[in-house]
Amino acid sequence: MNLKEIIEQAWDNRELLKEQNTQETIKQIVDLVDKGELRVAEPTSDGWVTNDWVKKAIILYFPMQQMSVQEVGIFEYHDKMKLKTGYDALGVRVVPPAVARYGAFLAKGVIMMPSYVNIGAYVDSGTMVDTWATVGSCAQIGKDVHLSGGVGIGGVLEPPQASPVIIEDGAFIGSRCIVVEGARVGKRAVLGAGVTITGSSKIIDVNTGTEYIGYVPENSVVIPGMLPKKYPAGEFGVPCALIIGQRKASTDLKTSLNEALRENNVSV
Repeated sequence: MNLKEIIEQAWDNRELLKEQNTQETIKQIVDLVDKGELRVAEPTSDGWVTNDWVKKAIILYFPMQQMSVQEVGIFEYHDKMKLKTGYDALGVRVVPPAVARYGAFLAKGVIMMPSYVNIGAYVDSGTMVDTWATVGSCAQIGKDVHLSGGVGIGGVLEPPQASPVIIEDGAFIGSRCIVVEGARVGKRAVLGAGVTITGSSKIIDVNTGTEYIGYVPENSVVIPGMLPKKYPAGEFGVPCALIIGQRKASTDLKTSLNEALRENNVSV
């Protein structure tokens, strides 16, 4: 049987977790995810595809592990999962007290300021995970992405078939933004400070009126917005996100964002 078949059988019959072959298969899969040789989700010519059997293997890995104490300098941890190590060989810069769990892939050139990356995540080359940013379970972060201070990239481990959060190449995620519930941010998109994108969020282009759900198109410059909605007690504003412009190919992310904000008389 191949790796996928073994995991699918163990998922349906947890008694198989007692067998050494099943345990070794699960460990092998998590190790492949840790090395970036296997991904929870991957881009294809038809869009992103979620490998739910890989997520199942990660979920099954937890009950196999025992709680243990880990000491890192002055810090002490008590958890089932060991921490990622070997950053020097990986070519990854990690500023104390940044933490990544074993089973998270960090490509060469990634910089982790004091931040956190969870198991199953994939962080590609040249990406900055800035101070107090978090990359949740199975999130897929592209090349040359900037996750600014305090950004929350949500984890989507269960249900296994659910799509993870995806941030594509070159995106800039502004301070204190939240991207959760399998939302996707397209290539080179810019989220201004404080934008929240969920799987059901409305993202509205203020120039065309086009509405997207849980997806920020490539090169979009986005800020927080509100939509009026009537309730029994009256009319109130509900959060949404507004596409107020496009990132220009001739300028960098910060310049593009500032230009779009000035053009629309918006301050963030």
